[in-house]
Amino acid sequence: MGPLVSLIALILLAAAAGWWLLRPKPHPVPHYVFRTLAPSAEPAAPVATPVATPLPTAAPTASPTSTPAANPNGPQLALIVDDCGQWIATERGFVALGIPLTLSVLPDVPYTNVIATEASDAGKGVMLHLPMETLSGLNPGPGKVTTEMSDAQIVAQVQSDLADVPLARGVNNHEGSKASADTRVMRAVIGVLAQHSLFFIDSRTNVASVGEATARAMGVPTAARDVFLDNRADVAYTEAQLSQAAAIARRTGSAIAIGHPRPTTLAAVRAMIPRLQALGIQFVLVQDIVGKNSP
Repeated sequence: MGPLVSLIALILLAAAAGWWLLRPKPHPVPHYVFRTLAPSAEPAAPVATPVATPLPTAAPTASPTSTPAANPNGPQLALIVDDCGQWIATERGFVALGIPLTLSVLPDVPYTNVIATEASDAGKGVMLHLPMETLSGLNPGPGKVTTEMSDAQIVAQVQSDLADVPLARGVNNHEGSKASADTRVMRAVIGVLAQHSLFFIDSRTNVASVGEATARAMGVPTAARDVFLDNRADVAYTEAQLSQAAAIARRTGSAIAIGHPRPTTLAAVRAMIPRLQALGIQFVLVQDIVGKNSP
């Protein structure tokens, strides 16, 4: 019985060994199947509305705590940003500045309503930038007033442009070097403003402009531009022009400076705000200066 038992044991052992070697093997599971995702710290922030890219600015000469308090009798500087409604990012940069200023918005351009609403909501001034015929023959854009129009056509065009910028408290001319020197044209334009109780700022694109004089004669609150800030797209140039405008304000009590939605202009204004405030300059809406000049 001994040899038989040994043989059976060997057979069983061999069968067990064969089963072990031939047993089904599970497929390896990729390591990433059961990986847990690390929880995010916070929900993703909503995509922000585009704004102007921050630009380098000069170091302020006065800290916010040392900025002089507003003096109602001090020199006042009104900044107007013309041609708005076309370069929304830079225009939003101006709206974001912590000073009063006025955006003059063109009719019937891509962001007419958007930037006018945002500026008004931020407490900025809003004007209609009225396109008017040029001496050079260049097209000033949609909504233009020309010297070939009849009085009735001019009135209809200005009414239409005002309807495009209903938040406007006043008007200044865009281009207009030919039309703004035409007394008949300006009387028709100013007549519409009188009906709507709006003020007029003469951009003085032509030394022969009769805009301010016509408005004053017709009893419409008015004033004129003193300084253009950015005939050159250069930060240092614009800073110098701002200094010139401040000097006029200190000498006469107020000044109006017109710039455009250029990154260089935005950078210069941002840099000069604390410097001019340290000199006692108050930034105001242009309507505040016009109010002083009312007939």
